[in-house]
Amino acid sequence: MPSKKLSIVTPVFNERDNIPEFVRRLTLALKASPVTYEIIFAVDPSTDGTEELIRTLHKKDRRIKMLRFSRRFGQPAATMAGISLATGDGVLVIDVDLQDPPEVVPEMVKSWLAGSKLVLAQRRSRVGEPVTKKIISRIGYSFLNRFSDVPIPADTGDFRLMDRQVVNELKRFPESNAFLRGLIALVGFESHTVEFDRPERFSGKTKYNKFFGSLRIGFNGIVGYSTALLSLSTYVGFFMALAAVLAAIVYGIAKIAGA
Repeated sequence: MPSKKLSIVTPVFNERDNIPEFVRRLTLALKASPVTYEIIFAVDPSTDGTEELIRTLHKKDRRIKMLRFSRRFGQPAATMAGISLATGDGVLVIDVDLQDPPEVVPEMVKSWLAGSKLVLAQRRSRVGEPVTKKIISRIGYSFLNRFSDVPIPADTGDFRLMDRQVVNELKRFPESNAFLRGLIALVGFESHTVEFDRPERFSGKTKYNKFFGSLRIGFNGIVGYSTALLSLSTYVGFFMALAAVLAAIVYGIAKIAGA
């Protein structure tokens, strides 16, 4: 029986200093794995030599590939584009900054090969993360699951392994800038969870706004996967219309009384 192929999708933007160590550790982690693989770097145009480095790595290892955008589209769009072009029997999404440890991947692959259609990497702890971000994240997940129409597991980012069956369902949706966590929850496959301790970034600073980025993701989740805002706008519209009718009646009565 031929071995299965795993496509590894990694969105990057100005991450030259992280890529060599990421590739080294990921390659080492998958060395004993029974799967073949490709690494797809989905690259927003970078100014630090990221693209040149990936081209050099590609010459040495054809399994390393690059998808480059004409302008910066952002991480969600880059991730979805990488997923759409993946050719593997399974697709793994993982960040390049090594906060998603490559050493967790073999356990995720093992679960996938055992039959899991969706394997989620769930953060058990977060080293070096500001208290404010942890609080925002905790509140955000609580709020999201309170109003979302589909449950989204807490402490899970985009670090996950999806079977081709899940990917094919994702590709039926037209969203190019999707909230991946919500979209996967929407298609409804049963998931298996692998826990890990999240370390600090290997190098550099995140290109992702720690405060507004979290709020933006949460807002996308509420808008895209909940009817809460739609219901709220309906109620507000109804009460505003009712208030306008009452005001008109009062005005009419006052006009008649004044006459």
